[in-house]
Amino acid sequence: MGNGTANEKQIMKGVGRNVAALGVVSFLTDVSSEMIFPILPIFVTTILGAGKELLGLIEGIADSTASLVEIFSGYFSDRMGERKKLVVAGYGLSSLVKVGIALSTAWWHVLIMRGLERVGKGVRTAPRDALIAASSESSSRGKAFGLHRMMDTIGAIIGPIIAYLLLSAYGSAESGYRTVFLVALIPAFLAVAALLLLVKEPKKAPLPLKKTSFWESLRQMPSGYMTFLKVSLLFSLSYFSFAFFIVRATDLGIAASDVIALYVIYNIAYAVASIPAGALSDRIGRVPVIGSAFALYGFVCIGFAFASSWLHFAFLFIIYGIFVAADESVNKAYISDMAKEEKRGTAIGAYNTAIGAAYLPASIVAGAVWAFYGAPAAFGLAAVLAFISAIAFGIWCR
Repeated sequence: MGNGTANEKQIMKGVGRNVAALGVVSFLTDVSSEMIFPILPIFVTTILGAGKELLGLIEGIADSTASLVEIFSGYFSDRMGERKKLVVAGYGLSSLVKVGIALSTAWWHVLIMRGLERVGKGVRTAPRDALIAASSESSSRGKAFGLHRMMDTIGAIIGPIIAYLLLSAYGSAESGYRTVFLVALIPAFLAVAALLLLVKEPKKAPLPLKKTSFWESLRQMPSGYMTFLKVSLLFSLSYFSFAFFIVRATDLGIAASDVIALYVIYNIAYAVASIPAGALSDRIGRVPVIGSAFALYGFVCIGFAFASSWLHFAFLFIIYGIFVAADESVNKAYISDMAKEEKRGTAIGAYNTAIGAAYLPASIVAGAVWAFYGAPAAFGLAAVLAFISAIAFGIWCR
């Protein structure tokens, strides 16, 4: 009991209560989202009859929509000098739109609802991450982002398990999928309530940004930030939608219920690796961790090009989870280190927008290459871009 308390204190050292509260919000949100999104590609392709090229369009637009909104949300949170209002608006919109996903009867319904759901994500993410940075000590910032990602990902473990149980009980016909979508609304709205009750604007909230235009604010960022932005944009051209990893498994005969099991395995790896990846970057620096993560993604893509059994996919989803843990936790800590508090929302938002702008072409190109030349070609192209990005990062971001 004593050791458990000591370990908890060690984990929370340098990390504010706001980080834990935002972790609770993300936990509930991901319980909801990850009940829906692991099975949504299967629902779109098998129940609604959309092809893989349409799936690439849906996922590419969804991811790009979120990122395009983030740059403005982060900037306006800097101008306002407060973050929480935009965070509440973003989580609230995402929760409401999930009702529309549950009622969708055509692929273009999903396209619209998925896009709006991602608008909510775009509104909340940069202000939320700026809140996390402001609520933690600089020496523990990697760990703070890792803790948040861990709690977020625990929700992503529980959500698919609930979906699996519901599909097992109600079957994988259309009614089973819609049951999952409707049940997912409960934790979505609980997340908004937790946000309103538990999260506070930090005492060291930034002063409202002076009347500086967005572009002027961006030009005033450190040169190292702009270099990182360019390399990250290159890497993002290889970073297509996670939906393709799911579809790759189903195309090779993995049943829908077993795909959910693989997704749970991925999220367990993600959750377990999040704090260690962030804490490692606190100790040895952000650059070696980020560069290694880029290269690791390249190896994952090579693995997916040649995988042929459930065990292969289980191993690859574990490695992919480790990559995402490092990528999500350490990149934001790296940006937060470089940007001043009063411009941190803009810095994080601009980064998310830049890499998100690449998601649409990355997903569309991957879908087209897959359709015309096969899955190995699509994953192989992504691997080459990832390795080039890792080399570029090692050279230019030292």
